Amino acid sequence: MRLLLVEDDNHVAAALSAVLARHGFDVTHARSGEEALQALVPQSTAFGVVLLDLGLPDQDGYEVCSKIRKRTSTPVIMVTARSDVRSRIHGLNLGADDYVVKPYDTGELLARIHAVSRRTAHEDASGGGDSTLYLGPVHIELPTRRVSVDGAVVQLTRKEFDLLALLAQRPGVVFRREQIISEVWRTSWEGTGRTLEVHVASLRSKLRMPALIETVRGVGYRLVAPAA
Repeated sequence: MRLLLVEDDNHVAAALSAVLARHGFDVTHARSGEEALQALVPQSTAFGVVLLDLGLPDQDGYEVCSKIRKRTSTPVIMVTARSDVRSRIHGLNLGADDYVVKPYDTGELLARIHAVSRRTAHEDASGGGDSTLYLGPVHIELPTRRVSVDGAVVQLTRKEFDLLALLAQRPGVVFRREQIISEVWRTSWEGTGRTLEVHVASLRSKLRMPALIETVRGVGYRLVAPAA
């Protein structure tokens, strides 16, 4: 897999590139936001994942993430020292597919990269069908991965869409956290639990319907179908 590493610290980039190379990744290193955006311009350059550090010298990493998302659907994993939920939600709202908080364990980073790439490959292979889910003002078009509320399109990341679609296919049914993580992230890795919470919070915010996804304490989540 080709991976675009956006990191301004050459020492960090060199060490990480060596680790990624040992695990079979073909790494392209961009030292700034502008370099990253230029690397994504050629149509022949197909990256499986973009690993984006937020502390860049020329522009804010959030801004770079937003620009990347406008150019390509390539999964973006955001690397940040900001561990508060609000910062993470902001990154997800801009189109990041996942995040890793510094300092991170290399095994964790590799697990996130593989999880994102597996999901992307599965989505590409299983596209098709003609199903649309109607939940009051919320319309979920499964083939096009398009979500709208009262006719207004809502931009969701890959994981946000998959999470919403999973819950929406069985309104009122409680999905256990372990089941959601297995089906959406395709992993049983316990560290994904916090990611699930952040994605639920992001969905509630983007859809402007906090009551749509209900937390069932100690169990998981369920979608509460709104009135038509």
